[in-house]
Amino acid sequence: MEGKLDSHKLIFEKEGVYLHTNAKRSNEDTTIPGFIRIIERDGEALLEWSPVQGEGKNAPAVFYTKKDGEDGGEEETKFDPGYEPDWAVISTVKQTRAKEQQPPVRQTGQWGSFSLPLSELYSLRRARFSLGRNFMVLTSRGGHPLPPLHFHRGGTRELLRAMQRYIRLAPSPVDGRLFLAYPHDSGALSQSFDELHLFDDTGSDLVSRFIQDPYATTFGGFSKVTNFFRGALRPPESPLHGCTPAGNHAPHTADDEPGFELITCGAELGPRPMVTRGQPLDNWEQFLDSEGRVTDPQIVKELVFRGGIIPPLRKEVWKFLLGFFPWNSTAKEREDIIRVKTDEYFRMKVQWKSVSEEQEMRNSLLRGYRSLIERDVNRTDRQNPFFSGNENPGLTLLHDVLMTYCMYNFDLGYVQGMSDLLAPLLFVTQNEVESFWCLTGFMELVHQNFEESQEAMKQQLLQLSLLLKALDPELCDYLDSQDSGSLCFCFRWLLIWYKREFPFDDILSLWEVLWTRIPCANFHLLLACAILVSQRGELIGSNHDFNSILKHINELNMKLDLESVMCEAEGIYLQMAQCKELPVRVQEVLGLYVPSSSDEESPQSEPKETDGLLSQSLARGATACQPSNPHATPRPPPTYP
Repeated sequence: MEGKLDSHKLIFEKEGVYLHTNAKRSNEDTTIPGFIRIIERDGEALLEWSPVQGEGKNAPAVFYTKKDGEDGGEEETKFDPGYEPDWAVISTVKQTRAKEQQPPVRQTGQWGSFSLPLSELYSLRRARFSLGRNFMVLTSRGGHPLPPLHFHRGGTRELLRAMQRYIRLAPSPVDGRLFLAYPHDSGALSQSFDELHLFDDTGSDLVSRFIQDPYATTFGGFSKVTNFFRGALRPPESPLHGCTPAGNHAPHTADDEPGFELITCGAELGPRPMVTRGQPLDNWEQFLDSEGRVTDPQIVKELVFRGGIIPPLRKEVWKFLLGFFPWNSTAKEREDIIRVKTDEYFRMKVQWKSVSEEQEMRNSLLRGYRSLIERDVNRTDRQNPFFSGNENPGLTLLHDVLMTYCMYNFDLGYVQGMSDLLAPLLFVTQNEVESFWCLTGFMELVHQNFEESQEAMKQQLLQLSLLLKALDPELCDYLDSQDSGSLCFCFRWLLIWYKREFPFDDILSLWEVLWTRIPCANFHLLLACAILVSQRGELIGSNHDFNSILKHINELNMKLDLESVMCEAEGIYLQMAQCKELPVRVQEVLGLYVPSSSDEESPQSEPKETDGLLSQSLARGATACQPSNPHATPRPPPTYP
């Protein structure tokens, strides 16, 4: 619809668009009916909302405009959205707190009109909050959120079509509900890693600083990762930009609420399957043939994943899980392996043992490693009898194995936190040589966590963000609004695989499950999702801010129930795996995406090694899936794709 409005050109107009103001503070649906328009004024396209006549006549109008003479285009406004930050959906890098605006002028709780140049629109997104309604939330490039708008009579598609005359709307690759706005002549995104200074290498080792002071260090390196940063990592043309299947990249509408259209490119997850744990592996001999070969390694892994291993068998089975023994090796071959690996270990140990004090004084690298190891050994699991006391031989073994690892891996050497990985291995094997080679196998899985660049840790935090956004967008919105959207408070969880979050005995059970790499290599990320989702009521319900979120997460250590967390994590995997519209990037994190050879083939069409994994647990949990009506047709139990 085009026409003349005073001296301006009216491009689009829609009535029945309600502005919502204070829905978080009470259960009352505080709304103001109005009109939304796109007009051209002096050659510039503006998006305007104004109340219907008589609804907001006494309320002041709010205009967002660029300051003259400034390239950055900071917006000048005294507008306050009127809802609390934990409810706001703000998709941008926040301004410094020193620049926070004064409270707005409000009269009788009513709001006036607003006007925003489309060139200053940063993002729009769909949001659903506690009232159960769907909203469109607009955010300016200066970080100012406009009040949520509810299209009671539809019209979002027509509005977006009109907006796309002046701007380009590109779906975010990591948030199915978020669309970023760019000018049509924009050749690339204006923000990059360099501009955010997130990945600069000028600082000291973040891993070391984190372990020394996790409260302060974690946020120093990762607090800049915001929803804006993740949404703008790649241009829309990037091949990894796979938020939706082809044809769904334009905002479109669908909702059950009559007369309301919403924007979405994400997928709705189905119900989360119920998962139960099984019995631990308690009979090792039944899986060995006459020569000692493991007859079916996959079945062994599945049993370990389902229920763990009884303590007497861990010493033997862990050596297979960590690659010290090949699964197809015979008992005689394993004897040869032990002999060869023992000789190799002591040759490396002699290398650092033979260095004199005078030589070490001229070897700052070795001297630094020894200093770090001695300090860490004296504070690693000292409450465990195997490492308690000042003259405990377990401490000597811990020290010697870590020093020998420096000889084994010169490039990495020793980094704080590695003693946390070795202690359980040494406790279980009770053997210096075997614990060393189990450590090398473990480090093959996690060595990138300790590299100076921390690229692997950054990547895992981004992958965790992808998973959590697909799983619980509202929780992500809340964390974003409290400057916690980077999820960097999970850094220690991922760095040393929850070693400091669960009791020692639980860690033995957890790690052997993770070593199976079932149902995917990133199952440790799903554990993080399970923990965060379990805390959503406390985080959102108690209105935690930045500092209290960090405090609450840190206080979870030793208070989590491992069995519940693992069941919930597996249920999350199944819930996502059953979603046929799961974004490609989420599929990649979960190991579900297999590039098809033709367009007709499904990305999940090829069989996976996890097929049938739940056959044991499904029999136990089948009754939980049965309908309450005995005559109803039971739904099939969940299975891996």
